[in-house]
Amino acid sequence: MPSTHQTRLPPLDPTLARTGYAFITLLARPLSAMPPAADDAPLIGKRIAVKDNIDVAGLPTTCACPDYAYKPAHHADAVARVLEAGAAIVGKTNLDQFACGLNGTRSPYGAVANAFDVRHISGGSSSGSAVAVALGEADLAFGTDTAGSGRVPAAFNNLVGFKPTVGAVSTRGVVPASASFDCVSVFAPTVADAWDAMCVLYDADARLDATPLPARPRVAIPQQLDPTVCEASRAGFADAVDVLSGLGAELHPVDDTPLAEVANWLYDSALVAERYEAIRDFFDQRAEAIIEPVRGILSRGREQSAADLLEVQQKLADARLRLNRIWDGPEAPVAFAVPSAPFLPTVDEVLADPIEINRLLGRYTNFVNLLGWAAVAVPASIRADGLPFGITLIGPAGSDARLAELAQRFHHAADARHALGVGATGRALPQARPLGWPAGMAGRGEIELAVVGAHLRGLPLNHQLTERGARLLRTTRTAPNYRLHALPGTVPPKPGLVRVAGAGAAIEVEVWALPEATVGSFLAGIAAPLGLGTLALEDGSSVHGFLCEAHAVAAAPDISVWGGWRAWIEGGRLLPGGETLAEPAAGSAVTTVDLRATTAAVADEAIAGTAISFAGGAERYPVQPGASSYGSLPADEPTGASAARAAAVNAGLTLNGFLLGAEAEARVRTQFELIARLYDTLEDEPLKPGDEPAPTYRP
Repeated sequence: MPSTHQTRLPPLDPTLARTGYAFITLLARPLSAMPPAADDAPLIGKRIAVKDNIDVAGLPTTCACPDYAYKPAHHADAVARVLEAGAAIVGKTNLDQFACGLNGTRSPYGAVANAFDVRHISGGSSSGSAVAVALGEADLAFGTDTAGSGRVPAAFNNLVGFKPTVGAVSTRGVVPASASFDCVSVFAPTVADAWDAMCVLYDADARLDATPLPARPRVAIPQQLDPTVCEASRAGFADAVDVLSGLGAELHPVDDTPLAEVANWLYDSALVAERYEAIRDFFDQRAEAIIEPVRGILSRGREQSAADLLEVQQKLADARLRLNRIWDGPEAPVAFAVPSAPFLPTVDEVLADPIEINRLLGRYTNFVNLLGWAAVAVPASIRADGLPFGITLIGPAGSDARLAELAQRFHHAADARHALGVGATGRALPQARPLGWPAGMAGRGEIELAVVGAHLRGLPLNHQLTERGARLLRTTRTAPNYRLHALPGTVPPKPGLVRVAGAGAAIEVEVWALPEATVGSFLAGIAAPLGLGTLALEDGSSVHGFLCEAHAVAAAPDISVWGGWRAWIEGGRLLPGGETLAEPAAGSAVTTVDLRATTAAVADEAIAGTAISFAGGAERYPVQPGASSYGSLPADEPTGASAARAAAVNAGLTLNGFLLGAEAEARVRTQFELIARLYDTLEDEPLKPGDEPAPTYRP
């Protein structure tokens, strides 16, 4: 059993509780990106506080445990993204040690008190982050959220707390509390401010539902509030339900008992083993450096068996299948509205019963990440005793945008009723504003389309996308199940991408967001053998994209080794000085080169001083005067296997009729020589160490 006592901490100093305890590291000068972000960057000028279990390069990461502290060499992904977007880091904030708690009192750096009344808790574990924003010391703050650490402190300090879908935002550079369920969260004065940050943070492969919020959204609410919900919170929730109804929401009472059961598994099952595993090496060597009750909770994780963990993981998988059905069907709710916490205790109450009070605080939060859902905590009212009350809007995985829209409507309606203002600053809530969309993913009314050839940015057919209002989302690669071929006779030159059952390659593609209304006209302009199908990407996702009929590539050169069409044309069509190939002059002689020729001398003789084309191909590229021929063997032409190898190298260099400049030829020759020599040595002696040509390019 974990300890029921809490390590005695320094006496609470009321003069420091609201500010001094919020930060562990406070910078004299905010940390900004170098070089500075552009003036129109989405977060330009925003001051961000970072929870001290998230890495900021060069600053200590303590997790509120001085003996654990280290200085990371790199920013966490979330930190790097907001810096690139123009934000500045003002410091590292206090937390419940190792992000283990929902109350904000479990830190040797001091208990972080509520921004409205220092006798009450701030909520945790992201205590310092919430209070920093509530007091205006930061415009935004990062928290982490496993059991509600990004939502409970928001509710207790009159803030928005945005917890994204599990897995939608990178947690690299975050010291895990429970790696399977951790999220980076955002504290902000308004939903729009939080959403601005989220649009910067979402991973490129995050999948958000772009379905608009209905005019009359269906919102589920608990059929009966938990007995632990205090009278002030009951009155606050009843008022919040009335606000939702006034917004036109159709309220749907549901039995949330199964959710309460799942919530208990986070700490009262073998899932707690993951909390121990996160810092196992440190715990096993320095357990005495960890305060109670955190040490006792983590020690329980060490006691779990693999069988116990597998059992609860299977129970959780079954619960996910069963409970996700509430989001299915035409009558399904778009959100589930609950109190963010059942009550707001004092610091003394938590210190007197640290385990039980903390457990009860997670009644409406602990289950959300276990089920993979998204949630937004939003201010609802100010209680009669002057303390904030907030609700949380919960939705299925990917519902982040709809939740943001509903949360913004609710927040401003509640402010109109109660004059909530911004945190504890006394400032008025600014007007609502339109919510944007993450730049790296398709939005409402758009589809994602992967292009692989002439529609790539800067290539001849890209205008067919841009003139329809398409926007580039990202550059990525297919799953390694495809081959790319240079299609003969296409104008402008185009590749054909085909899926193969055997040895494939990952091919570079660009993913564009194409307005749905323009898909028909775009599709009408695609000529056989090309068409649109479904492409599998290397991250496991799939998108619509260009594919080619298999029969069309039977005689087409396979250029998969280049990894993509752009690499092929830039590597194969460069001339000395960087000029591009020109069309043959009118009346110039044209010779067709048969690539089945077995010696390079044949190819040299055929192309010397002429324009060339290839059998079956309609495109012709002239040999520039003075340019090196691209098939010449050394004067002492070898014979036998070596001659065949050299011929293969030169045939590769003339592949698809591209004239190479000196630099490009050297790079390509290296590739083909290496491949040919490796095959050759299967029957001859092995290459000597260091004899392999060094790769000097990206294929």
